[in-house]
Amino acid sequence: MPPKPQPLQPGDFYFTPDGLMVFTEQYHRRRGSCCQSGCRHCPWGFSRATGKDAGGSARG
Repeated sequence: MPPKPQPLQPGDFYFTPDGLMVFTEQYHRRRGSCCQSGCRHCPWGFSRATGKDAGGSARG
C-alpha cells in the first residue's frame, strides 16, 4: 500500500520560476520512503536514469 500523504508544512515545497511545485528533502524524509520518480531533492539519491539509489542499489 502506498504511503499516506502527509499534510504540507512550511519548508516542504517551493515553486520554480516556471510555476512547478518542487518538494524539498524535508518533505521526502517525513514521507519516509522513496517514490522512485527521480525527485530533485530525493534524500535517498534515486536516479530515474539509472533506476538506482546513490549507493548503487537497484530499486523496484
